Amino acid sequence: MTLTERIALPGPKKLLAIDGGGIRGVLALEVLRQIEDLLRQQAGNEEFCLADYFDYISGTSTGGIIATCLSRGMSVESILTFYQDAGADMFTKANLLKRLRYKFRSEPLALKLQSVFGAETTFGSDTLRTLLLLVMRNASTDSPWPLSNNPYAKYNLVGRHDNNLQFPLWQLVRASTAAPTYFPPEVIVLPHPDPAKEKEFVFVDGGVTMYNNPAFQMFLMATLDRYWTQRPDARWRTGADRMLIVSVGTGTSPGVQTALEADDMNLLFNATTIPSALMFAALNEQDLLCRVFGDCRAGDQIDREIGDLVGSVGPLSREQKLFTYMRYNAELTRDGLDALGCQDIEPETVQKLDSVDGISDLRRVGRQVAQRKVVAADFSGFPVREP
Repeated sequence: MTLTERIALPGPKKLLAIDGGGIRGVLALEVLRQIEDLLRQQAGNEEFCLADYFDYISGTSTGGIIATCLSRGMSVESILTFYQDAGADMFTKANLLKRLRYKFRSEPLALKLQSVFGAETTFGSDTLRTLLLLVMRNASTDSPWPLSNNPYAKYNLVGRHDNNLQFPLWQLVRASTAAPTYFPPEVIVLPHPDPAKEKEFVFVDGGVTMYNNPAFQMFLMATLDRYWTQRPDARWRTGADRMLIVSVGTGTSPGVQTALEADDMNLLFNATTIPSALMFAALNEQDLLCRVFGDCRAGDQIDREIGDLVGSVGPLSREQKLFTYMRYNAELTRDGLDALGCQDIEPETVQKLDSVDGISDLRRVGRQVAQRKVVAADFSGFPVREP
């Protein structure tokens, strides 16, 4: 089945979003494995994978790696094996001297991505079985770049010299994962028939945009006519019975500081805490938007005032909701881990983006989230398609 045929399939559309979070992606993978197992049982097919179910998959940073693997039809188990085997190479922060020496095509993360996706595979490759959204930040233009392989998007028109579909797939995934201070940026050249007019852009991790959680942005790109300029009539229609959005996190770790005093908030304190605070706020805002405009079936409490918003109404009545929504995540604080039955896991072990030594603990946390929060009833009304 071609991508254009997949886009036009009748029936409800199913969308999956995966947060950024470095090696903490293994937590999300354990949740995804539970989803895959539940749907595989429903399908009655041992070869079933999530690309058979979800029509659009999005991811930022480590979520972009996972999303791309899933879109290519890889099983969650095989992606977990990849992370287990290659995590140390991909996510261990290199020292400054090594980062200065790296060539853009030869540092460890780039080499791993080339080996998995193929050095010559493009973003428009038919090896991608679903729509795919990758989020990165263009540091050259100081703007977020959410790129989709939607064949009807404006900058995916065949014949354009700046067609996004011609970029190497591994390089776009690498750009989305280029976390500042962890990895060197990714440089991508925008070709032009006149070499003198070629543009060179420097990309860094999409996690430093508003879309570390790309769920609501994916919804907009699936439904807004401006993202379907070549065929606006092909955009997907909304409705709680027409669209399912599943959002999977990689764990959050709000930096609660009960002993903080005003004098402590010096320049160094602000420089080290404000970026993560803004990213945490942006992640929650994407989740909140999905819960307000969607019919939320599952999700942890957002705060003590509004709760989890399951069954809530607001600007839209229950009948007007734009999609059905589930959010699965974990809080990697002491209280959050205790609530999951992980009293023996230290928060510091699982909170860092490069906690390679904590992979086994992260996987255990993910399994607890999967077992306690992911249930087959969440997916009712959105069955597996007949082969």
